Amino acid sequence: MTRSPVRRLLFSSLRRLLYLWVRSETINQPAFALKLEADKPVIYVLPRQSLSDLAVVDHECRQAGLPRPVRPVQIGAGAQSRAYFYLSPEGDWLGRQEKHGSSPTLVQLLATIEQDAQSDAQIVPVSVFWGQSPDRETSPWKLLFADNWAVTGRLRKLLNIIIFGRKTRVQFSAPIQLRQLVEQSKGRERTLRMVQRVLRVHFRNLKTAVIGPDLSHRRTLVQGLIDEAPVSQAIADAVEVDGISLDKARRQALKYANEIASDYSYATIRFLETLLTWFWNKLYEGIKVSHLEQVQEAAQGHEVIYVPCHRSHIDYLLLSYLLFRNGLTPPHIAAGINLNMPLIGGLLRRGGAFFMRRTFKGNPLYTAVFNQYLHTLFSRGFPVEYFVEGGRSRTGRMLQPKTGMLAMTLSSYLRTSRLPIVFIPVYIGYERVLEGRTYLGELRGASKKKESIFDIFKVLSALKLRFGAVAVNFGQPIRLNAFLDQQQPDWRKQPSAADYRPDWLGQATNRLGEQIARHLNDAAAINPVNMVALALLSTSRLALDQASLVQVLELFLALQRQVPYSPHATLPQGDGEALIDYVVSMDLLAVQADALGKILYLKEQNAVLMTYYRNNVLHMFALPALLASFFQNSERVSREEIQQYVEALYPYLQAELFMRWSKDELPAVIDQWLQAFVQFDLLQQDGQDFVRPAPSSQQFVMLTLLSRAILQTLQRFYMAMALLLNGGQNSLSAEALEDLCTVMAQRLSILHGLNAPEFFDKSLFRHFIQSLLEQQVVSLDTAGKLGYHAQLEAMVEGAALRLLSAEIRLSIRQVTTVPPATGA
Repeated sequence: MTRSPVRRLLFSSLRRLLYLWVRSETINQPAFALKLEADKPVIYVLPRQSLSDLAVVDHECRQAGLPRPVRPVQIGAGAQSRAYFYLSPEGDWLGRQEKHGSSPTLVQLLATIEQDAQSDAQIVPVSVFWGQSPDRETSPWKLLFADNWAVTGRLRKLLNIIIFGRKTRVQFSAPIQLRQLVEQSKGRERTLRMVQRVLRVHFRNLKTAVIGPDLSHRRTLVQGLIDEAPVSQAIADAVEVDGISLDKARRQALKYANEIASDYSYATIRFLETLLTWFWNKLYEGIKVSHLEQVQEAAQGHEVIYVPCHRSHIDYLLLSYLLFRNGLTPPHIAAGINLNMPLIGGLLRRGGAFFMRRTFKGNPLYTAVFNQYLHTLFSRGFPVEYFVEGGRSRTGRMLQPKTGMLAMTLSSYLRTSRLPIVFIPVYIGYERVLEGRTYLGELRGASKKKESIFDIFKVLSALKLRFGAVAVNFGQPIRLNAFLDQQQPDWRKQPSAADYRPDWLGQATNRLGEQIARHLNDAAAINPVNMVALALLSTSRLALDQASLVQVLELFLALQRQVPYSPHATLPQGDGEALIDYVVSMDLLAVQADALGKILYLKEQNAVLMTYYRNNVLHMFALPALLASFFQNSERVSREEIQQYVEALYPYLQAELFMRWSKDELPAVIDQWLQAFVQFDLLQQDGQDFVRPAPSSQQFVMLTLLSRAILQTLQRFYMAMALLLNGGQNSLSAEALEDLCTVMAQRLSILHGLNAPEFFDKSLFRHFIQSLLEQQVVSLDTAGKLGYHAQLEAMVEGAALRLLSAEIRLSIRQVTTVPPATGA
């Protein structure tokens, strides 16, 4: 086709004619371009013969400044008339396909490189997707038009161009270096078969990742659930236990299946994409995406489970939108049944949502149907999304994982597994969360508000506010096989129980939940609002003059750059002044100007809300803040003493904030931070001792502000221990201690004007007590009362003496010694 001027002219005319209608985009061109070696010729390979696909690829190459497939290319001493080949031929007009053979271009390439030791070429697999619609097995409309897994011919391609031509996407994949394959010395025929096999597997995996696996029609899928063995057994049990007829039990199971199952619709996905494009542009000033390339890589050949943090109802819409826009299949999303509202529920269901009840307790038939539906999604290779935190975080902290969905996932995987599972943590960071006003009320003690269809009008009214940008950071993937190998090395050999829940599954599920939470925090995105909140909430009056706030912000950012929290975390651009101006423009920071300059402060309403944004990134500053705390009461502290007390306290900080370092990694990280403090003049080193700056110096003020980031957490720890010790040996149950802690924390916050509602969050005390039990610092007697060893009080007071001021210790002691009846 390109060997003569006439054919080149015809092809050029075809491309121009095609683009009178077609609109295309390259999904991952920047990432692909970085992998190309400029000194080696490029040969493109398309999965099947298609002149329209080739025209689209040629257009995208011209747009991106890449070598064009229709131009001659020099390979060694010879030249190829074109820089592309097809892996397999296209079917005829009726879809009949010729017998597979080898591309003459590929055969010639391998022969040239084998004969000429100096020659090489890089093969670039490239796929063209006319729309991104998985095929429904019983849908003739989609069988005709949408990209799917059926073998179809030129007629379908023509209709496909007409229907989906304005939504065409091209994906270039990482190049394959032919010289590396030839040098394996397997012979020309074996090398040819190997290249073809690698390309076939690649195209199949990529197509699954982009358009998803084949979809059954919803009615077929739902009916099929009822006939699966676990559901049939649950139906039989319901007949026996509840005394109902078999027909009634089957109807009940079918009702549950219809209540649960999604009704994925490509038309709805396209509609939502158009709607959300407008919405994001209206709401946000940009969506910053980081580390997406590792998701595109992991999606091929894996069952992908997205596990985002949950800060807003926007989370699942935003993630599905980004995945679709970047050439990945939008996941099926586990949504609470509370979202199955009129109109909204149907739209979400067609967008991929499947609904689940808040509790399965006491309903084994519903449990069986839901488990089987989830197993069907996994076994067929559908990407799935669920939130390990369960509900939205109202405090901005990472919530303790709810492991129900994880347990069902692991149980399903042990039952049967077609593809290996990979979990993709996704951190979503907002500069202003859409539900901020609702959270503000809940932070102040209001009960959680039930979702309503009328909330959409509140969302529209909130569009007048400035919401800034949103960051979506993809964290380090967690491969389930590797995780299970670490937790239970012989898991593949163990015979599974009838319900696929071996004894070790519960503990493994809990550890998986914790690892996902840590990986989510590893991918945190610090933004200007986080930084200003962290700095001003550490001051006694929630205010600083402009020069001081600039210095604090720049120091905190410099420390994070010096000792990065994680390779997946991101930091904001700009200096301290730029960050301040940005937050002021969002009306989250107030300014008062006088003859001496500007004072920046938080208004009372914003002060409570800003605790939410501080808590988003508190885990990244917790360790340096803890180290800074040692120097509030002591002028000189030895490295050994610091290490000793940090190692004692770290398990509780790690359990609450899901910090990333293991016990073995901790000493080296402590040393890194201490050296960073020395570098920025926050400390001086004298042999094995570290010495604080003069209390009147600016550096000491900075050190103090940093230490206050973790102050309330240390206060809560000390208060819980003081109440336990005040109660005496084996006198309080864990529940009673938790209740006492909550009441006393509320009392302390009133007495000292603490503007942090999570200070008396009952769940934080519950998990602290649980951590004490896990660390065997306390134990339960036969009556369920808490006991502790005789040296505990000396250890607690020793840590408090080094980390908390005398005023705070005395205040906590006074509050915790008030008799419970009086305190309540």
